[in-house]
Amino acid sequence: MSSIPYVHGYSPRESTRLSDQAQTLAEVLHDDEVYPPGARVLEAGCGTGAQTVLLARNNPAAEILSVDRAADSLATARRAIAEAALANVRFEQADLLRLPYPAGRFDAVFVCFVLEHMADPPAALAELKRVLRPGGSITVIEGDHGSAYFHPDSALARRAVQCLVDLQKEVGGDALIGRRLYPVLRAAGFAEVTVSPRVVYADASRPELVEGFTRNTFTAMVTGVGPEVLRRGLMSPPEWRQAIADLQRTAGPDGVFNYTFFKARGTKAA
Repeated sequence: MSSIPYVHGYSPRESTRLSDQAQTLAEVLHDDEVYPPGARVLEAGCGTGAQTVLLARNNPAAEILSVDRAADSLATARRAIAEAALANVRFEQADLLRLPYPAGRFDAVFVCFVLEHMADPPAALAELKRVLRPGGSITVIEGDHGSAYFHPDSALARRAVQCLVDLQKEVGGDALIGRRLYPVLRAAGFAEVTVSPRVVYADASRPELVEGFTRNTFTAMVTGVGPEVLRRGLMSPPEWRQAIADLQRTAGPDGVFNYTFFKARGTKAA
């Protein structure tokens, strides 16, 4: 997809985190993603297949082609689809910026948690628009780490989140891209662009979200960049330990965590 490093790494722990995230957010992000029977859908940047399983399960009569540039990620995605006993997905290795498909090949394009890791989102969207048929649709889902707030509040925890944002920016990505999806898609020439915020709110009355999102998605994601934060001296070891403890504290009996994803849709003009 792009030459920039994936700031979260490719460890088994990260693969598990992505799967936990997808399952936890399935209803929030995916339940309204439905394509007609026979629709040719391109999932661009499928990674380890965490989103692919949900997309394929919700659209059993669609023809889904999922692509990624990383062979190891594709192997994991193939296993995930096989374990889910889904037969409507094909996988191919491809670079999102240079797709080996003719213009107008697909009825729909689906992109989830990909643009934030790209140095040149407009170039990616231009290529996706090229392979989309006139009148076809694009769906883009992204988070926005600047939308996270929590109780009990913690200056150190907020600083740790900012370290993740800064590290991603340094390698060419944008952890705040969710708030920009409307102008980004409009600038890419897509029509009928609409964006809907998808809020995840977790407190002790919603234990599945506390476990699946507060602990296993967001806090795990921030924790994962700890070695790089410490290596660069962005925070001291005691500060980092306290920051992570404070994030974990928001998953306690009186803790609250709130985060916003953004889901954008647009069409290619006929």
